[in-house]
This record gives sequence, structure tokens and C-alpha cells, in this order.
Amino acid sequence: MTGEELLCLLQSEGVKEQVATPVIDTAKKYVYGIVGIARLFGCSMPTANRIKQSGKIDKAITQIGRKIIVNAELALELAGRKTGGRR
Repeated sequence: MTGEELLCLLQSEGVKEQVATPVIDTAKKYVYGIVGIARLFGCSMPTANRIKQSGKIDKAITQIGRKIIVNAELALELAGRKTGGRR
């Protein structure tokens, strides 16, 4: 069955086409731990640990005990990896 035949069949059955609406995600993105920092910056875990220890992204980090929570957008902005905003 071709795509045209399928479309014709669906229209004859009364199935309406759905228009895809873009979803805007306004929620903050977080990464967790040294592994999350490594994935965010695309680096190794030792390098991610050095980034954390350098203090450059301290404003983006919340640490409670051993748990590390990082605001991803703010961390990228502070590290100068994201265009827009202040540098």
C-alpha cells in the first residue's frame, strides 16, 4: 500500500489529520553529579571534577551532602559555552 492509498483510506474512514504544535519547554534543566557535569560539557569525569572544583560554575551548583544538582543552562552560560546572555 502506498502512502497516498493509506491517506485516502484514512480520510474515507473519517480520521482527521492532526496538526503538530510545538511544545515549548520552560522547565529548568538539571543534571546530577559529576557524571551529569561530564555529559553536559562533553568531557571526562576527571575534567568534570576539575570544572566543578575551579569555582567557575559555583552559582549553578547546589550541593547537599554528596548529592550535586547543577542547573544546566546556567552552568553552560557561566562557563562561556552558551551564546546569548552575558559573557
